[in-house]
Amino acid sequence: MTTQPLGVGLLGLGTVGTGVARVLLAKRSALEARVGRPVRITCVLVRDLAKPRGVDLGEVRLVTDAQEVIGDPHTEVVVEVIGGEEPARSLIIEAIRQGKHVVTANKEVMAKHGPMILRAAAERGVSVAYEASVGGGIPLIGPFQLDLAANDITSVVGIVNGTTNYILTRMSESGASFADALKEAQDLGYAEPDPTNDVEAWDAAYKLAILASLAFGAPVGPQQVWREGITQVSQRDIQYAAELGYRIKLLAIARLVGGQVEARVHPALVHQGSMLASVDGSFNAVQIEGDLIGTALFYGRGAGSEPTSSAVIADLIALGTSVGRGSLQSQRASVPLRPMQNLQTRYFLRLLTLDRPGVMAAIATVLGDRGISLASVVQKESVVLGDDVPGAEIVLTTHIASEAAVQEAITTLQRMPVVRSIGALYRVFE
Repeated sequence: MTTQPLGVGLLGLGTVGTGVARVLLAKRSALEARVGRPVRITCVLVRDLAKPRGVDLGEVRLVTDAQEVIGDPHTEVVVEVIGGEEPARSLIIEAIRQGKHVVTANKEVMAKHGPMILRAAAERGVSVAYEASVGGGIPLIGPFQLDLAANDITSVVGIVNGTTNYILTRMSESGASFADALKEAQDLGYAEPDPTNDVEAWDAAYKLAILASLAFGAPVGPQQVWREGITQVSQRDIQYAAELGYRIKLLAIARLVGGQVEARVHPALVHQGSMLASVDGSFNAVQIEGDLIGTALFYGRGAGSEPTSSAVIADLIALGTSVGRGSLQSQRASVPLRPMQNLQTRYFLRLLTLDRPGVMAAIATVLGDRGISLASVVQKESVVLGDDVPGAEIVLTTHIASEAAVQEAITTLQRMPVVRSIGALYRVFE
């Protein structure tokens, strides 16, 4: 066993950075046994030297200049836990240029710039590990690159954002509104003060781009992922879905269909008896289908500093023991993306209409003319529209139909005088 320590420089000491530092300091003996040499923090980048810390760093040097971390001769591995696209991307590239290995938890950077970063690392002869960028504490990157490498992957479907899953779980279990469930998630530290990245599904889109790129052997950028958030999910939708035997989840879906990749993130109805429907709270799960393994489910905690810290430390151990994680570099230069309009699935539709004879027949005609057949129709309690006009809420589910036909039907329905509003449109995952 060599006595030369594995020097680790931390870029960032926020929630994740603090968790990583705490593990590195508290588990020194265990890490030394796993890596085969001591693991030491060389220095840590912070914004404010005077700010109180959530971890006692002892004699570890704090700096405000990232170059002092990257350029430290004792730093062998740079751990980037700043978050955001810049300056994180530039600092990762600079660390690679200086011959440092990199561990990052940054899903935005890896989703947008992963192929370029990994090419630069390969050219410089260093490694970039990014297990923590997807799934929190669930091991996903490593299995894709090593354990599942013999498989032709056909589908990756998951709940990959712990914050939105917590919100939807609370809405389902307690009857909370979206606003109240979001506030609860923020109070618990699952959601940021500005929750846009989570609730508008940017976070999930970044993660799906990484997973799809790994699964199908060609780069898929986040801009190529169809994205819808959960801000419009209402308590009524949650209740009606439950009556039909479903739960609403924010799903990240990547499938290989006819040689094209279908990549989408959106709220979806998931059957209550399915594995994904049972994933609650801040937990994540990813279901993978391959030609050799069939169906495999990866499940674990997806939000919070501890799961992410677990993945960062796992990458450090892998680098320290010279166990490669593979790379995001592709066998193919590109892959054709399947247009969202070509999607074939079932749909859930909620409408607010006038309460008069012939309305349902008119709606059915609009759908039928576009080849959309109805699986179920339920007229809910009567409602009063403006000016004391009697109205009705109608909940429909369809058989398999095309996205293009459904969107065309929605446009037509919105122009009909008897339809006051489209309350919700969700896809059904089966």
